[in-house]
Amino acid sequence: MNIFVCIKQVPATNKVQVDEKTGVLKRSGVAGKMNPYDLYALETALRLREKHGGTVTVGTMGPPQAQAIIREAYMMGADEGYVFSDRRLGGADVLATGYTLSQAIRSVGDFDLILCGKQTTDGDTAQVGPAIAEYLGIPHAAWVSRLEVRGDGVDAEQQLQDVVETVHMPFPCLVTVEQDIYMPRLPSLKKAREIGDKPVHVQGLESFLDQDESHYGLTGSATQVERIFPPQDDTEHEVWEDGNSAEKLKAVLKRWKFI
Repeated sequence: MNIFVCIKQVPATNKVQVDEKTGVLKRSGVAGKMNPYDLYALETALRLREKHGGTVTVGTMGPPQAQAIIREAYMMGADEGYVFSDRRLGGADVLATGYTLSQAIRSVGDFDLILCGKQTTDGDTAQVGPAIAEYLGIPHAAWVSRLEVRGDGVDAEQQLQDVVETVHMPFPCLVTVEQDIYMPRLPSLKKAREIGDKPVHVQGLESFLDQDESHYGLTGSATQVERIFPPQDDTEHEVWEDGNSAEKLKAVLKRWKFI
């Protein structure tokens, strides 16, 4: 079984500046890490490979420095890794990102199963995985907490809002996984020694079947950020140090109609 895992490098801090004109995060000079939710997708892929055989390929869309998380994935056990890096891909919204990754996955090969974390910590839309599947024209399931291979497909247990639903999907298909599906393993020092200088494949728009630049990046995005600004801190506070604090608090709560 050949599995592709979508991973992403996200800021390792919440103190990231935003370009006010484009609404895009300024990632230059900001320390990055693998998106935490993607670790669960990668662990799921590795366990399926251990049980059923096959290969695990990881890929990310991002700047050249995103090779760091590919090497981290190598140290966890991934077989091959790709960074889809091209300035023309930058600034993409959910739809453009989903389309870009669908083209990127097609450029790498044919896969039985595509796995994604349920969302990223820098975007939090939880929509890119399903968008990839729609562009590829394959079935998909989101919020999956249990995944089993059965016959020519998988049984996926979905944690929906009010119910738990199990669906069967034939290969090829896409699944986004919840964080309680498995506990991710740590990168292995032994693996690090084994992989040595194993190359990370870096590809740009020229590797895609569709090379029309208008379908990617800001130009290919259906949505644009109208305005972005840091939140205003308007919290008021008082410090009471005398013996009437209880009475003062009671008066405030009455004024606010809490009591």
